[in-house]
Amino acid sequence: MPSTIDPPSDKETSSSDMESIQNRSQGAAKLLMLTILLSRLLGFVRDRIIAHQFGQGFETDVYNAAFSIPDLFFYLISGGAISSAFIPVFTSYFSQKQEKDAWRIFSVVLVGMTLLMVLLTIFGFIFTPQLVALTNPGYIPNMPDGVWNKLAWVFQHTIHGPIPISLKAAKTVELSHILLPAQICFIIGSVVIGTHNARGYFVGQAWGPIIYNFGIIFGGVVLSRYTGVAGLCWGGLLGALVGNVLFQLYLLVKHDGHFYPRAIIKHRNHPGVKQVIRLMLPVIFGLSLPYLSTIIGRGFASDMGDGPQSAFMNANRLMQLPLGIFAQSTAIALFPLMSALAAEGNILELQKTACRGVRQILFLTVPSSALMIVLALPTVKLLLQSGKFSAADSEMTAQVLVWFAVGIFAWSAHSILTRGFYALQETWLPVVVGTIVTVVFIPLNIWLKPRLGVSGLALATSIAATIHMMTMFILLRKRLKGLDDIVLLASCIKIVLATLGASIACKITLVVMNSLIVYLPTHSVFARQLIVLLTCLGVSGIVYGLCAAKLKMEEFKPYKAKIQKLLRRFAPTS
Repeated sequence: MPSTIDPPSDKETSSSDMESIQNRSQGAAKLLMLTILLSRLLGFVRDRIIAHQFGQGFETDVYNAAFSIPDLFFYLISGGAISSAFIPVFTSYFSQKQEKDAWRIFSVVLVGMTLLMVLLTIFGFIFTPQLVALTNPGYIPNMPDGVWNKLAWVFQHTIHGPIPISLKAAKTVELSHILLPAQICFIIGSVVIGTHNARGYFVGQAWGPIIYNFGIIFGGVVLSRYTGVAGLCWGGLLGALVGNVLFQLYLLVKHDGHFYPRAIIKHRNHPGVKQVIRLMLPVIFGLSLPYLSTIIGRGFASDMGDGPQSAFMNANRLMQLPLGIFAQSTAIALFPLMSALAAEGNILELQKTACRGVRQILFLTVPSSALMIVLALPTVKLLLQSGKFSAADSEMTAQVLVWFAVGIFAWSAHSILTRGFYALQETWLPVVVGTIVTVVFIPLNIWLKPRLGVSGLALATSIAATIHMMTMFILLRKRLKGLDDIVLLASCIKIVLATLGASIACKITLVVMNSLIVYLPTHSVFARQLIVLLTCLGVSGIVYGLCAAKLKMEEFKPYKAKIQKLLRRFAPTS
C-alpha cells in the first residue's frame, strides 16, 4: 500500500464525500449512544442480579478474578490492535476503491488472529493455576512479595510440583476454564466489527454487547440455579458466541462482506497485511493502561479478603457508565471520519474534528464525573443494594466509586486523543506513552494501597489516566500543530464553570432529599434512592443547561435546539 494517498482530483466530490462521512458519523454517534445506554441498562440489570444472588464476597470475587486471564489474553492479541492497525488500513484500501484487496486483508487478519487466540486459549487451559497465581497473588498461600520473586516462585513450583492453591484460587481456575473460549468469539467479533465500522455500519458494534449482557443475565437467572456462580460464566460464553460470532457474521453477509478462506496462504504477504502487522506489533508488545488497569487493580486487591476485590470491580463498572454512553460512542463514530481525513492528508480538518470530539466528550463527561462523586452512595444503593448485597457493601463500593469518578474526564478525552494517532497510522507513540504510564501506575498502587485501601487502587487509576491523557494531548497537539487551542481552552473554562454550578445545586438537593426521605410512604431502598437520584439529576441538569446557555457554549446548541423543539411541541396552543 502506498505510504501516502492522493486526494481525489474533483474537489466538489471530495467535499461531498467528506460531508457524507461526517453526517454518517454524527448519526452513528446518536445510534451508539442510545444502544450503549441500553447495553449499560442491561448491565445494571445483570449486576443487580449478581449482587442480589451472590452479594459482595467470596463468590463474586472469584467470578471477577476469573476474567483476569481471558481479559489479559484478549488484550495481548487484540487490545488496541483492531482500532489502531486494522481499521485504518482497511479504510485506506476502501477509500482507494481497492475493495477486493481490503477483503483479502480482512480474511488474513481474521484467520491469523483467531489462530493466535486458539493457541493462547490452549496455553491458558494448561497453565491456568500458574496464571491465576500471577494475576491474583492474594489467593495463593505463602506467595512471596515482589514481582520477580513471584515469577520465580511460580516457575519453581511449575517445574518441581503443583502450585499450592487455596479454595478461592481453585474456584477461579474452574471459572477461567469456562471463560477462556469466549475470547475466541471476541476476537472474531472484533475483526468483523472493524469492517462494519470502517464502512459506516455501527449496528454490530451497538448490539454485540447487548446480546452478551443478555447471555450473562440468562446465566444469572436460569443457569445459576443449577451451577451456582459458574452459571454466569456459561451465560457469558453463550452471549459471546451469539453476539460476537453468529450475529456479526450475519451482518457481514447482509452488508456484502467477503471472506476468502485461502487468503491466509495466498495473500499472507500482501502489502496491506504487512502494514497491519507493522502497526499492530507495538500495540501487542506495549503496555496499555486502559486495558491493563483493571487487571492490575484486581491483582492488588486480591489479598484484601472477601469483598474489596468485588467492590473495586463494581465501582469500575459504574464508572464505565458515562464513559460508554458518551465517550465510547463519540470516539467510535468519529474514528472512520478521522481515518478518512488522515488518509486524504487533510490535517487542518483532522485538527478541528479531534478538537470538536474532545470538547463534546468533555461537555458530557466532566459534569458526569462531578455528579457521580456527589451521588456515589445513592447510585450504588439504587443499582446494587438488594438481597445479599448489604448497606455495608454499598458504603464500601461508593467510597471506591468516588475515586474512580475523579478520572472519568481523563478516560473520556483519552479515547479521542489516542484515535487521532491511530487515524494517522502512528501507533508507536501511544504505545510508548501507555507503557511508561503503566509502569508508573504499578508503584502508585503500591504506595496508595496501604494508605487508602481499595479506594487507593481506584485513585491510582484516576491519577494514571490523567497523566496519560495530558501526555497524549500535548503530543497530538504537537503532531497536528495545534488543536484549535483557543476554542478548546474557552470551552474547558465554560464547562468547569457550568459543572461547578450543577455540582453545588446537586449537593444542596441531596442534603434536602436525605432529610425528606424518611417521610416517603415506601420503605423500599430502590424506590427511595430512585426518587433521590431523579430529583438530584433533574435539578443539576437544569442548572447545567441554564449555565451552558448563559455562557453561550457551542456544545450545548444541539441540545438547546432539541429542548426548544420539545417545549414547542407540548406548549399549549392559543
